[in-house]
Amino acid sequence: MMQKQGISGKMRYSGSVKVLLCEDITELGWLGDVVEVNAGYARNYLLPQGLAVIPTEANLRSLVDEKARRAEQRKLDIERLKKIAAAVEGAEVVIATKANKQGVLFGSVGKEEIAKNLREQGFEVADEMVQLPEKIKQVGSYSITVKFGPDLTAAVNVVVVAAGADVESLKEPEQQSNKQQENQKWESS
Repeated sequence: MMQKQGISGKMRYSGSVKVLLCEDITELGWLGDVVEVNAGYARNYLLPQGLAVIPTEANLRSLVDEKARRAEQRKLDIERLKKIAAAVEGAEVVIATKANKQGVLFGSVGKEEIAKNLREQGFEVADEMVQLPEKIKQVGSYSITVKFGPDLTAAVNVVVVAAGADVESLKEPEQQSNKQQENQKWESS
């Protein structure tokens, strides 16, 4: 950490500083971790918001019990999410919406609709867990990922059908081509 004297005569810090986290902060660390961050980030955000403190012996000792309790809670949460991910794996979401004759949707299907459908089926899925690169704008079948944690995902099949149609209508062209092939076999023999 470098100290510089500013125009006003006050000492200013540049570079990085170590702080003790008082809360779990995504992509930075867990409660009780000592992390190195930019001085400006610590001075302007972490310290004033009470998300971090200067790592003194007294501060470290005061967070030991809370750190252990939070670590145990994280373990329980991960186990719960693993069970949910196993249950969601391979689930099918069917969404009926308005579309024209070419299969182009009037609007689109986003992660909100997919997550809502999964919740209606009894799964605990938040909107932000659904990983959808772009909104679905065509009738069809799509494979998407639901991300429960950094290394915890589940694959879900999403079937978008035109309102008034059913899921089998998507499979109908395949079945018709299979029947035509069977008929050609019978006719040739």
